[in-house]
Amino acid sequence: MTERVPESGRVALITGGSRGIGYAVAEALVARGDRVCLTGRGEEALREAVERLGADRAIAVPGKAQDETHRAAAVERVMETFGRVDFLVNNAGTNPVIGPMAELDPNVVRKVFETNVISALGFAQQTYRAWQRENGGAIVNIASVAGLAPSPFIGAYGMSKAAMVNLTLQLAHEFAPRVRVNAIAPAVVKTKFARALYEGREAEAAAAYPLGRLGMPEDVGGAAAFLTSDQSDWITGQTLVVDGGVFLKAGL
Repeated sequence: MTERVPESGRVALITGGSRGIGYAVAEALVARGDRVCLTGRGEEALREAVERLGADRAIAVPGKAQDETHRAAAVERVMETFGRVDFLVNNAGTNPVIGPMAELDPNVVRKVFETNVISALGFAQQTYRAWQRENGGAIVNIASVAGLAPSPFIGAYGMSKAAMVNLTLQLAHEFAPRVRVNAIAPAVVKTKFARALYEGREAEAAAAYPLGRLGMPEDVGGAAAFLTSDQSDWITGQTLVVDGGVFLKAGL
């Protein structure tokens, strides 16, 4: 068995943490000694994630990110269990619709914003009041390159991620100097969530990337670990693009 890294004393709440990018973030933080609380909709997936991370380092609170009661319960559980919540990683997201903007159902767009933006603000408010306002910490919002440039057929998702980038700026300004707030904007990462963007055509999709491959969850996990580390203590209000260089081709 691999020797466990000594505890850092720091605690992170990671939304959408049972798999994909959220779980990769949890792995990176636990590997350096942090303890984590994962949220998500699937109880079984969360249970398995906690088992892999280690029950001495991880807990889980199932629920929907857009549910205000769930958000309050998750933060309360973290404080009851660990007594602090230094870091928040807003990773929970949804993209239930694909199609041109002219045909989008406004009710579906509203659902996307509730999950991707309002929930991120709600969790930030909760962690700020519970611990970070008095004790400091960091927030990382998982945005997307879709929020930085037009992304045909996933316009609602792109709109919500653009809003998340601006939310990052607003919170960074208001929560300074005690709390740093940054965002990560990944391109296509090989997760179940993004499968429709590459499944059956991965080589073709990867050809657009100067680094020659699609992203892996660990690529984003490492970036989140950096933005919640002491090495990033003078960084706030930024959106770190993690895209394999795909934006380099934007002008061609």
